[in-house]
Amino acid sequence: MTIPSSTQPTASYSITIRLFVDADDPLAIGRITTAIGDAGGAVSGMDFVETAGDRLTLDVTANAGDVDHAQRIADAVDTLDTVVVHRVSDRTYLTHLKGKLEVRATVPLKTRDDLSLAYTPGVARVCRTLAERPEDARTLTIKGNAVAIVTDGSAVLGLGDIGATASIPVMEGKAALFKRFAGIDAWPVCLDTTDVDEIVRTVIALAPVYGGINLEDIAAPRCFEVERRLREALDIPVFHDDQHGTAIVVLAALINALRVVGKELGEVRVAMSGAGAAGVAIANLLLREGVGDLVLSDIHGVLSADEPRGVPVLDELAQRTNHGRMRGTLHDAIRGADVFIGVSAPNLLSVDDLTTMAEDRIVFALANPDPEVDPYRAREVAAVVATGRSDLPNQINNVLAFPGVFRGALDAKARHITEGMKAAAARALAAVVTDEELRANYIVPSVFNDRVVRAVADAVVDEVEGERAEGDEV
Repeated sequence: MTIPSSTQPTASYSITIRLFVDADDPLAIGRITTAIGDAGGAVSGMDFVETAGDRLTLDVTANAGDVDHAQRIADAVDTLDTVVVHRVSDRTYLTHLKGKLEVRATVPLKTRDDLSLAYTPGVARVCRTLAERPEDARTLTIKGNAVAIVTDGSAVLGLGDIGATASIPVMEGKAALFKRFAGIDAWPVCLDTTDVDEIVRTVIALAPVYGGINLEDIAAPRCFEVERRLREALDIPVFHDDQHGTAIVVLAALINALRVVGKELGEVRVAMSGAGAAGVAIANLLLREGVGDLVLSDIHGVLSADEPRGVPVLDELAQRTNHGRMRGTLHDAIRGADVFIGVSAPNLLSVDDLTTMAEDRIVFALANPDPEVDPYRAREVAAVVATGRSDLPNQINNVLAFPGVFRGALDAKARHITEGMKAAAARALAAVVTDEELRANYIVPSVFNDRVVRAVADAVVDEVEGERAEGDEV
């Protein structure tokens, strides 16, 4: 049967059904899996929990498309004569019980000597040293491997302004990614304020314990001001991942997509949709790397120097883009473009719109979960298609960037994240995909590729050392 797209099975709506099954029914297992399949579910696991007398206890794990779909799957199984549904557990909520993080000591605390070394009186010696030489905190405390994940909860994933408390699970997940991929100890700092002054003051006040600040899910244009002021005030890297992590991965993917179609960055015209945090950062990085031309559009139309918006970030960007002073909408901007990059909203373009682009067209439709254009249809007319989705090839995923960027910045004891470091990270990420591996459906490596973090981190360290050699204060 064909399942509506709104109920396509996904691990996000995975359930475990505890079943009591008649042990005398040899066909029960097959009928259970058939019932789940007929209801549109996807069985991903089956465990025999207990065999007692005439009853089997069985846990069946299945993916659903949404909450209602999960209930329909359970109901379908419950109609079977020899099967009883005991309970249904939502695996996503089980994963989040008690949170996803914990704090562990890295030193033994088993004896009086252990306590004397790790705490009083021995710790006082280290405190006195840091009072005299604060810079040693990077080596004598967690500062050298600690990152604060700071958010105000105003632009969380595709959920929008949901507030500080509701953002905690996302920031916990981000911290888990830092640890898994780069061995960095990161911690959620979810602030119950959207006031720029208050955010900046708070982060400055808590900064001594951290070696870096990762700004996350702060709405534009506030995010630009927060980042600018923190960069000026702090001597540790400040990195807004929604902006710069996205930009790094987009540049890496574009480098490789252009390799696939045999074009050069300096020759192509890019049409972009979205002038928020990610869009501005992508545009700035592409301009730095020498893109031929870039036309940026948003809900108000094409960005042009002839029509100032009164937003400093956008007006400055307008001076460096849209060489032909084009006006109109995204539909106008995309005509003749070699590349489309969308970081905006779903279903803005049709396949017919894509056919107005240049030959060997490249389409990065990154709105999540629903892209700017149907990615399946886009593949009918585009040479390379990328999205932000994990269930499709060429996922533009920030986890390809931020762990390695921070690993390199912390290792190099960098004071800032520079444009050169971002570009170096993007080129290193692109180079992880070898000539032998490169193809239209593989322009960025998997997030689980073991070479990614080390390649990006090493490139960042090399860039820091190079900039320092030139006398820059990095």
